[in-house]
Amino acid sequence: MEAKEKIKFLTEQLNEHTRRYYVDSNSIISDYQFDMLMKELEELEKQYPEYRLPESPTQRVGGETTEKFNQIKHEIPMISLGNTYNEEEVREFDGRIKKSVHENYEYVCELKYDGLAISLLYEDGVLMHAITRGDGISGDEVTANIKTIGSIPLKLIGDYPSKLCVRGEVIMPHKSFQRLNEDKLDAGEQPFANPRNAASGTLKLQNSGEVARRGLDFKPYTVIAGNLAATNHYDSLKLAAKWGFKTSNYIVKCPDIDEVFNFINYWSENRKNLDFDIDGIVIKVNDFDLQEQLGTTVKVPRWAIAYKFKAESACTELLSVVFQVGRTGAITPVANLTPVQLAGTTVRRASLHNADIIKELDLHEHDFVYVEKGGDIIPKITGVNFDSRKKDSNPVIFPTYCPVCGTKLIRNEGEAAHYCPNENNCIPQIKGKIEHFISRKAMDIDSFGEETVSLLVDKGKIANIADIYKLTYNDIYGIEKIIIDENNNVSRKISLKEKSTETLLKSIENSKKRQFYHVLFALGIRHIGETTSKKLVKYYHSIDNLRKAGFEDLVSHEEIGEILAKAIIDYFADSKNIAIIDSLRSYGLKFDDSKITEQYSLFTEELPNVNPIFSLDGKTFVISGVFEKFSREEMKELIEKFGGKNATSVSKSTDYLVAGNNMGPAKRQKAEELGINIISEDELFEKK
Repeated sequence: MEAKEKIKFLTEQLNEHTRRYYVDSNSIISDYQFDMLMKELEELEKQYPEYRLPESPTQRVGGETTEKFNQIKHEIPMISLGNTYNEEEVREFDGRIKKSVHENYEYVCELKYDGLAISLLYEDGVLMHAITRGDGISGDEVTANIKTIGSIPLKLIGDYPSKLCVRGEVIMPHKSFQRLNEDKLDAGEQPFANPRNAASGTLKLQNSGEVARRGLDFKPYTVIAGNLAATNHYDSLKLAAKWGFKTSNYIVKCPDIDEVFNFINYWSENRKNLDFDIDGIVIKVNDFDLQEQLGTTVKVPRWAIAYKFKAESACTELLSVVFQVGRTGAITPVANLTPVQLAGTTVRRASLHNADIIKELDLHEHDFVYVEKGGDIIPKITGVNFDSRKKDSNPVIFPTYCPVCGTKLIRNEGEAAHYCPNENNCIPQIKGKIEHFISRKAMDIDSFGEETVSLLVDKGKIANIADIYKLTYNDIYGIEKIIIDENNNVSRKISLKEKSTETLLKSIENSKKRQFYHVLFALGIRHIGETTSKKLVKYYHSIDNLRKAGFEDLVSHEEIGEILAKAIIDYFADSKNIAIIDSLRSYGLKFDDSKITEQYSLFTEELPNVNPIFSLDGKTFVISGVFEKFSREEMKELIEKFGGKNATSVSKSTDYLVAGNNMGPAKRQKAEELGINIISEDELFEKK
């Protein structure tokens, strides 16, 4: 009974601290203290599983595997809103309201989040089910995945209805999206096109542990209950905030349609300053009785409408489609376009992603295509102007053989991409693996850029990553290559002279000091990014231990799913890879980290002996410029060692910008605009 009471107490305390952190942004304990409480609860629940509560925060870390999502019918259908892109139709909507409603009314305007709609069902304050919109009548139950989102309360607080439905949007903030795509690129995978696709794809993952790591958020927009103590939409969301939901600060009551357009115009200009994507504004009649009076059509409510922002679009001619081969063998079609201005930049190329996209667009040679910037960042082709299509044009055909080496392409079950399996002899894959190996986060070999890699491969000096360490002065000095531009004109000549040769050889030698997790990441095993390599080193400590690990052993770790486990096993099953590892080991590269204590196994062995000036725990830092006492890599690892987090770009979630010499003015300007603390290296660390 003592354990039962302790489990109840810890569950309540941890849920309270989670709400303070994710909803109120006012944490009163450190991350370490939170982790210790969580660890204590986990141990008690293992000993006494019968006393684990439905709202236990241990479910937030994920770990459940869902083979198939159950379908659940919505008690009240999740109908969509009517959409419009122009002011005239919004005024027509207002005109229909005036004709139907003969008393005073007001509108509520809120942001239209660009994510995935979810319905949350609570009973006696406990989250019981989370269901996707689906077809509006029924959807997939994704409760295990939803429980990993910190801003969704597992147990409500205050005075709440016994049965409650809260609907809203699951989104992926820009910071989480950037981190996810960086990890995908590091692992040689195709990045997500935009945060909405990333959020949607994440919620459909079968491993809730992976969902927990992706940093999703939830924005409630509807409260449904039989005995709700609110008579209008605005007040219902205020109630939701009292129950523990993180409701929006960007919601206003508007007395007339002119105020509605003031809100629309403001966010049309300022949405770029948000740390998440929106694609419009939702306009609702505020009063619930008036909503019921106005009713719904078969498809949409008559009391609400969504004004959607127009994505800037342009029409231009498709000049050609080239099929690029990445380092993992993935074939990516890229459209070459007649240059066109779009969102302040000149767009010449756009990704077509995969064969399915080309087929869906029904793309033909020299079509005139519509181009938009997905999320205002990534150029994408959204459609074809069929009226301008030439009668004798041929469809764009995705190749069945590698465009470089001629090997028959393969497509793995469940994947959109086609791959060239000839990884050891396909030149783009060879060059891509070497470029990854020498990159800053991997072996960090200075003066060894993409053009030098291409030159040495084309001249037959290197054919794999191990050959880098065979290079001699005579292999490098004096070799040159003439670069031809797209018009077949000589653009420049690359030539490796004495100084660049000596610098390159010195950098290659220095790279032998890199720690094992750098080397593991540099090998380019599919799906192993920088963070995953650190985790694998922590678990296995040596390449030999990792090689001996079986499938069941690998997937027993939360961070390692079935796809990654299979990729690791497949990599070590190839004798050519083993030969490369043996060769690299013979040149002195580190394939064992067991001599370093576990506490510091993720960090560089020779970190400076310093103390932080203030607590870094849970704080987010952006490093910019050149420093006198530390390298940028040392600075980042020290920040992680003392509990801080590193980010690559300045945003509202940044706590400190650490400024060095020659820092870019854009980061400083943005930090000043957002009121972020700008500090020097001396204000961050001091020597012991």
